[in-house]
Amino acid sequence: MGIPVKLQEFEGPLDLLLHLIEKNKISIFDIPITEITNQYLEYITSMKEQDMNIASEFMVMAAELLDIKCRMLLPKDPETEEEEDPRDELVRRLLEYKMYKYMSYELRDLMEEENSIYRTAAIPAEVLSWRPKAEPEELLENTTLDALHAIFEDVLRRQKDKIDPVRSEFREVKADEVNIDDKVRELAGYAKTHKSFSFRKLIRKQKSRMQTIVMFLAVLEFMKAGYIRVSQENLFDDIAIETVEGTDFENIDIDGELMDEYKTDGSGN
Repeated sequence: MGIPVKLQEFEGPLDLLLHLIEKNKISIFDIPITEITNQYLEYITSMKEQDMNIASEFMVMAAELLDIKCRMLLPKDPETEEEEDPRDELVRRLLEYKMYKYMSYELRDLMEEENSIYRTAAIPAEVLSWRPKAEPEELLENTTLDALHAIFEDVLRRQKDKIDPVRSEFREVKADEVNIDDKVRELAGYAKTHKSFSFRKLIRKQKSRMQTIVMFLAVLEFMKAGYIRVSQENLFDDIAIETVEGTDFENIDIDGELMDEYKTDGSGN
């Protein structure tokens, strides 16, 4: 009787042949080719009856089995002392397939073990947190230098209006020391706690003309470095500043290249 099998259980004709050999409990080195061929053909026939698509490799194997069966039925040449067994090539292929099949099982078990060496590579946090630097055109979208200049002049005019006319007559000159690094830290701290803020409001917080200038330079450098982006709806309107996501304002390299071109004697002059 034939052995009922299903195509989806087998990866190919060699897999099916191994199943038939193990099912019949026969030696792979001494295959009863007639019996195995008949069972294999019964399987192919059942496939046709179920209107299932038969892979071409299964049909090729069926032809090979019939060829081996025919060669084994032919009488041996009496003049040939030792004739090659027609099954030898099939046995070699089955042994090779069986070896690779069991190796795949071993690899699968290794991958399923808790401490397996086969793991998904861990991606460093620095790589995951990396963001490409923003392009200057993107940061300055809808913003012009005329608009920045107009706001800057407006702030300077307001600073001038705050001057006491009486005390301004005192001729005592006192240096207005401004530390550039402190202004960069001040801007970084403000940006850390405000994802978006007004440029005009930021400048108004400055207490002197020199502080206003240095803070303005700090804003330009932050834009250049890609830490913030600016936008403006209409000409002469206030400029909205937005921090770029992923910027680590706590670890900005103040002692590095940032603002170096503006540093002179450390007094802001």
